[in-house]
Amino acid sequence: MKKRNYTYHPKFNTLLEYIYILLGSATVAIGFNLFLLPNRVASGGVSGISTIFDATLGLEPAYVQWAFNIPLFIAGVILLGKQFGFKTLIGTIFLPFVVFLTRDWEPATMDPLLGSLFGGICIGLGLGIVFRGKASTGGTDLAAQIIHKYTGLSLGTCVALIDGLIVLSAAFVFDIERGLYALVGLYVTSKTIDIVQIGWGRSKMTMIITTKQEEVQHAILNEIDRGVTRLSAHGGFTNNERPVLMCVVDQTEFTKLKQLVRSIDPNAFVTVTDASEVLGEGFKRV
Repeated sequence: MKKRNYTYHPKFNTLLEYIYILLGSATVAIGFNLFLLPNRVASGGVSGISTIFDATLGLEPAYVQWAFNIPLFIAGVILLGKQFGFKTLIGTIFLPFVVFLTRDWEPATMDPLLGSLFGGICIGLGLGIVFRGKASTGGTDLAAQIIHKYTGLSLGTCVALIDGLIVLSAAFVFDIERGLYALVGLYVTSKTIDIVQIGWGRSKMTMIITTKQEEVQHAILNEIDRGVTRLSAHGGFTNNERPVLMCVVDQTEFTKLKQLVRSIDPNAFVTVTDASEVLGEGFKRV
């Protein structure tokens, strides 16, 4: 009996995206309550603001997050359009809800360094999963987009400014050490998001200039079983035609590729760059 392929079914994909949003939001909330909040690590975002408010005014973090997230979502819809949709609204509401449900859980550690590291991992993991659901958890991301639209500053600069102000506030409210821990958490979060979005694997893109194009191309196709693209190019000094062979290989295949090219043409000119994500035949599906 032939199995049905649900992977590309629109309704299944939509359901999967909502699962990603709920799972990712829950991961962020649990990481916040287990690692960041008890150690007073305010590593940016609305969660960082709620940490500061909890320490200074004793306000429930979930309430603070709702108080910031919902108005920012409404402002985003009014000022930026309805591009955020229902999925972002779910993340905006559900994340503080899980923060509220897990507020009495025992902290996983009271070491601020461990808290910032593992809290950053949890936040990055959760946000990366939410992004895979084609949504966001709202908050300061929406504020950054609003500032970006009306000031002309780049989106990255706006995000950095907002998170920087939150970290500086944490350093002022708590102490410099806590501010530094917040920076550690912020850095770990960004790197974890990259890993979730792109993956652990790193492919290598090679550009090969050789006088033995046919031999090298044939060897790559048959011995490494990778595709090769021949690009038209001309030497800058001689102006002679010098085709360039472009090939993308897994990191594990790269050493074999180098040895192969060297054995055919020791004088070949090879440049190598990291390819953070490769989509297509032999790699990830588009």
